[in-house]
Amino acid sequence: MKMKIPVLCALIILLAGCTNGKTNKNFSEGKISMNRKIKYLDREIKKFAPVKLSFDKKLINEKQRIVLKKLIEATKVMDEIFLRQVYSKNIEIRKELKKKKDELSKKELTLFNIYYGPFNRLEHDKPFIDGVGKKPLGANFYPEDMTKEEFEDFINKHPDMEDAFTSNFTVIRRDKEGKLIAIPYSVEYKNLLKKAANFLKEAAKECKNEYVKKYLKLRAEAFLSNDYFKSDLAWMDIKNNTIEVVIGPYEVYEDRLFGYKASFESFVTVKDPEESKKLKKIVKYLVDMEKNLPIPDKYKNFNRGLSSPIAVVYEIYCGGDAGAGVQTTAFNLPNDERVREAKGSKKVLLKNVAEAKYKKCWIPIANTVLTPETLKNVSFNAYFTHTLLHEISHGLGPGIITKNGKKTTVNKELKEYYSTLEEAKADVLGVYNGVFLTRKRVFPKGFDKELITTFIGGIFRSIRFGINEAHGGGNIIIFNYLKEMGVIDYHRDTGKFSVNLDKAEDGFKSLAREILIIQATGDYEKAKQFVNTYRVLKPEVKQALNKLKDIPVDIKPIFPEI
Repeated sequence: MKMKIPVLCALIILLAGCTNGKTNKNFSEGKISMNRKIKYLDREIKKFAPVKLSFDKKLINEKQRIVLKKLIEATKVMDEIFLRQVYSKNIEIRKELKKKKDELSKKELTLFNIYYGPFNRLEHDKPFIDGVGKKPLGANFYPEDMTKEEFEDFINKHPDMEDAFTSNFTVIRRDKEGKLIAIPYSVEYKNLLKKAANFLKEAAKECKNEYVKKYLKLRAEAFLSNDYFKSDLAWMDIKNNTIEVVIGPYEVYEDRLFGYKASFESFVTVKDPEESKKLKKIVKYLVDMEKNLPIPDKYKNFNRGLSSPIAVVYEIYCGGDAGAGVQTTAFNLPNDERVREAKGSKKVLLKNVAEAKYKKCWIPIANTVLTPETLKNVSFNAYFTHTLLHEISHGLGPGIITKNGKKTTVNKELKEYYSTLEEAKADVLGVYNGVFLTRKRVFPKGFDKELITTFIGGIFRSIRFGINEAHGGGNIIIFNYLKEMGVIDYHRDTGKFSVNLDKAEDGFKSLAREILIIQATGDYEKAKQFVNTYRVLKPEVKQALNKLKDIPVDIKPIFPEI
């Protein structure tokens, strides 16, 4: 069934109004409605401030420039796959919008391209195009009419198919008889993945770094085989590289039904060698940070690989899940627990993205919501360092766990609550580990105060992403918990917030313990109760958010020319 386009709907209304003498009235009402829609779209588009990203072009040579261009083409294919993963009608909607030349349709297309679909990611996936229904919780990974109960009942009756059905790399469809079946990504997106694989092979031919070359070849094979394990291992082994690229299905945020299915994405970046060297000293303390987690030793995870490469990079291009709505400042991959146990994970910080966000969004938000005294303890250094510690903290704590005598993963047990709690964990441990490293004199004396204050100030930026989104949801949970613990104070006379540093360390420690125990035990019911208790917007937070309406929520990157 074709989508109803707003302009067509308006024309039908106008034509109907030409009868019984009501032409002028209906025309007027249609015009007001159209104006309101355009104003709404303008307001939403302005939430993303256009920023030109730059990098030092002297860092790359002509051969590397060719490689980057091929990788950008492969990334554009990730865009096409991700669009299909988000919503079953996305391609049809985009096609119809591109046909239209009116102002409304142009603005709808602009916002559609920002969000990779007709759903406002900052407003609980509210549709912004007429005729579009509610976004399925399972996006387009499952049949829209499939319930959680049907899925789980099928697995109970067919335990031999559980791995295929819960795999990160399959979609669930119905066969001709209506029976649920699992289809590998390599089959579902066959033509597009072949195209992307060819670009990676072409890039590999031009690549001089043998480690990057190997990764690109193996990743091209993985697109066609649906087995990403070897190429993930190869990505972890990359060294002596200028180009840092990761491409494929990784994050499970889009699957809000179970949190099983991975979305395609790509980051194409160039390494900042000097900044990368500065941050390597933190990696030496990975074992100490695991030992210091505020949970019983039986829940600590020393099986994950201790290799933890860190790269500070300039983003050249991104796409797929990485480019949808709010932009990523850093990432910690791969997510495959088998790879993490063998080799750890890699942390990549996007320096030019972080700087743009801090200037355009973070500073004006903090100036609005924090008291003047509190603002004395904030800094870009603390903001950027917490971003790094957040990514490192993803690799700490429970991953593969044992429940009811069976090996499983935290992701599979916590299902749709996993992403929100995992983001909350990484943010809380980012601060907790920062305090620990300050005590170890890795950071200068007093840096822990900057880190705590800067992170709390940044909570308001994150919750503007929407509390049903994993990062925004995780941050409002942290805010409400810390406020309950007396770490955050609200001043009714000014409507601003301050930080009680005397209570902060205990507050972060307590919250870290709560989340880590839920993960370690794989307790779905406790996860559900915890998230539903703290993932709420209270009046004082709503008032603060109202003051931020004219401040961009995030950036819209304008990628540098290669």
